[in-house]
Amino acid sequence: MHNSAGAVPSPLTRRGWNHLIEDVTAGRWVNPDTGLKAEIPFKTVVIEDSLLGAEADLIERTMPAGTYGVVADPDTYDAYGHTIAQSLGGRVSIFVLDHPHADEGQVRALCDRTRHVDALIAVGSGTINDLCKYATACDGRSYSVFGTAPSMNGYTSTTASITLDSGLKTTKPAHAAKGVFLDVAVSAAAPQYLIAAGFGDSLCRSTAQVDWYFSHMLLGTEYATSPYVLQADDEEAILARSQGLGRRDHEAIGYLHRILTLGGFGISITGMSHPGSMGEHQISHWIDSFAGERHPGTVHGQQVGVSSVTMARLQEIILGRETAPTVRPSLFDEMDIRARYPAAAVDDCLQASRAKVMDAARVDRFNADLERLWPVLRARLKAMAVPSATLAAHLRAAGGGATASEIGMDRDLYRDAVRYSKEMRNRYSMLDLAADMGILEQFIEEEC
Repeated sequence: MHNSAGAVPSPLTRRGWNHLIEDVTAGRWVNPDTGLKAEIPFKTVVIEDSLLGAEADLIERTMPAGTYGVVADPDTYDAYGHTIAQSLGGRVSIFVLDHPHADEGQVRALCDRTRHVDALIAVGSGTINDLCKYATACDGRSYSVFGTAPSMNGYTSTTASITLDSGLKTTKPAHAAKGVFLDVAVSAAAPQYLIAAGFGDSLCRSTAQVDWYFSHMLLGTEYATSPYVLQADDEEAILARSQGLGRRDHEAIGYLHRILTLGGFGISITGMSHPGSMGEHQISHWIDSFAGERHPGTVHGQQVGVSSVTMARLQEIILGRETAPTVRPSLFDEMDIRARYPAAAVDDCLQASRAKVMDAARVDRFNADLERLWPVLRARLKAMAVPSATLAAHLRAAGGGATASEIGMDRDLYRDAVRYSKEMRNRYSMLDLAADMGILEQFIEEEC
């Protein structure tokens, strides 16, 4: 069941934001895939209505060090960074980054600029967190993070989204924060588009799960249920509170932080980002990697919200077929790919694209397997899905946009991302299936 936008939430016993989180971090939560207690590298994750006055104690207990570097951008420093720096007194150096980007060049610069401090404290969300996470993973130091917006699930993932020197945005192995500290009052004061962005990032559960399970059944990709079991109860709760997010309601913000936290845990438990990063994330990553001057300045979660609606609609069209889809040999034009991408990114895109090419023999096997599996597979995938109209309504209720134009993005740029994003990563999603079926161009024309 999925609540329609604006539905009044049923009374729920919150029992503190951290009850399920603490079960996982303490090793009490049993992984349904293995029957064993889950182990993750995150040991301290705290979501509270307010952390004011507790910052120094939290840091000293979870990440003792001789000296600290507080890393923020101008907005996050004003929002919370100065408070954290003041609480730690003379052991702190302050690094306020102007217009930061999570790319390899800025990672190197951050390592060099902060090399004289023992540990880093990230104050911010996506970019600041990824920079500190990856920089410290590279040089062996510890880091903790104080979130300033409920804008993404990366606080509790051990990967970082980094743009390579080639221009390609990718997911890099990193490490866990020693402490993740999330103040609901601070997050509720974040710009509305960042609150809606985090909600958009959480909505990809359904589209990623459909893509991932399809790939598992047809191509043997590893699959796990644990990430989705973790989020199941809170998904219903946060959908019921989408309008509350639009009003900056603290309870809604707390639920959003928790489902994003649990989404990050799912990545740590499985050791891969597939549970929450399939076709919808490829679209967003393509925009960030290759939009260039056409990029409107939208953030990851905004783009994932829109692309989740797009992927949900594509999945609806494919799953609406009572008879199994059939694919044909892939159209693969190496010269076209070479012409489309910067020289430094070409080899990565060619490697990803070649891995998914369907030749005649592979097509025959794929079609035979799909015909045999389709009745049961279709029913399972439909049960995992959330209707695209439902996702769109909730996004708008939370103050976000559900189409490219609603987030200020050029329609042609977005269409290019839907058309070409499958070329940048070796993960078979329903974007690949639609292309191999020969329906992707029609879908883009009619739906994007």
